[in-house]
Amino acid sequence: MSKYILSLLRFYIARRRVCLKSETPALTALRTLPSVNCHSGPDVLQLREQKETPKKQVTKRPKKERLPCQPVLDCFDQQYSQELGDLWEPARAVLLDPHSWQYGVMLNRFSTVTGITQILQSQGFSTLLPQTDDSALLPNGSSTTSDSKHKAEDSLLLSDNISKCHPNDSHLQPDSTSHVLSQDPQPEPSLSLSGTTLQCYIHPYLLRFPSQAHRPGQLKHYYLLNAASLLPVLALQVKDGEKVLDLCSAPGGKALAIMQCATPALLCCNEPDPHRRDWLAKTLESFLPRSLISSVIVSAQDGRSFGQSEAGTYDKVLVDAPCSNDRSWLYSGSSQQGVQRLRERARLPALQAQLLRSALSAVRPGGVVVYSTCTLSSSENCAVVKTVLKDCPEGVPEDLWEEIAIPLSKYFTFHPANPGHGHTPHKPALQPQNSTSSSYRHRLGILVVPQPGKTWGPMFLSRIRRRQ
Repeated sequence: MSKYILSLLRFYIARRRVCLKSETPALTALRTLPSVNCHSGPDVLQLREQKETPKKQVTKRPKKERLPCQPVLDCFDQQYSQELGDLWEPARAVLLDPHSWQYGVMLNRFSTVTGITQILQSQGFSTLLPQTDDSALLPNGSSTTSDSKHKAEDSLLLSDNISKCHPNDSHLQPDSTSHVLSQDPQPEPSLSLSGTTLQCYIHPYLLRFPSQAHRPGQLKHYYLLNAASLLPVLALQVKDGEKVLDLCSAPGGKALAIMQCATPALLCCNEPDPHRRDWLAKTLESFLPRSLISSVIVSAQDGRSFGQSEAGTYDKVLVDAPCSNDRSWLYSGSSQQGVQRLRERARLPALQAQLLRSALSAVRPGGVVVYSTCTLSSSENCAVVKTVLKDCPEGVPEDLWEEIAIPLSKYFTFHPANPGHGHTPHKPALQPQNSTSSSYRHRLGILVVPQPGKTWGPMFLSRIRRRQ
């Protein structure tokens, strides 16, 4: 077993000792939530072996609660109450409670993850997507070896730790009375979502797995993320040997997810901003082996120019566009910063449309472009898609409702993201309607709306195929 896994086991065993002494402080520690960007996991938590100090107690200052930016919240209330109807109030409650936000654990198939998988399963995590072959997680025949006696003891300790540190408090349970789609009978996942090598573990309660620090020369075992950010990658349906462009790649979470799904002949990760590009390069270095250097490249082009410089080059293009990030914008540092961001918001749809047009030019005839954002705003979502489709008749939108929304409605609350849709009924139907207008509404894209018990999102995704 690797040194990191052993360190992780020691971390949980030490936490169990704390729990046995006093359940309340341990529960508070487990609920501590660091700041988060919607495209990536929480800030790095260093895992350190804890030395026992029975005679000396250290009292830590409680972290100051983050307060929402009132101008941004007022703007959201005005816009989203109209666009989302009954879904907005519970979504608002989730966005205003960062301690309720859930995180997925995406495993790295290029490292040995058996020990991590055992720890996750012992804590009650389960896989988001169906798997057909666990051996796919261990490339090149790698495996882990450990003493079975110690493994059993560690699993027992971890299991006991969960029961001691996580009593059945009502606020830790998924909210069965909230507006969620899981109340309907859940169909089996569609064929397109089964058998993938992408492994993401999620927890039904608000339990957070600690993240790993960057270690030069060593691959990380997993990546923490908002699980809804995997949906655009699943919609892309990348296959081995394809040429793929990640047009707005930093900080790199979706690029990593692409590499967990398949082994493309080329993955071009583009990021024009130098600071974000350094972040992207560090992320790729932490998760991908050196053997993939020749097939995974980092580009610094303006994304709006790809359609001219590399027309028809790629099989698949992901446009995870810059957007008014609802989760982070709601917690702008000051009212002045919030007002400035709201001014910038009005200019974003024009930029997003330029990026999407560029992507449609960069993809080959018959290829696919997936457009995504992490905002609920219809002006940056379906309105952008409609604008570009009017200008690019070669683009054909594809319905993702039956492919993604229905199979995964157990975990996410989906909404047919249609501008001007107005007030929604209390419970939108899972099955798409037969009318032409409803079908077109679904083809424009789908939206993941955060809800109690399903706090994933916001995430909008739309898939467009370029005509042959």
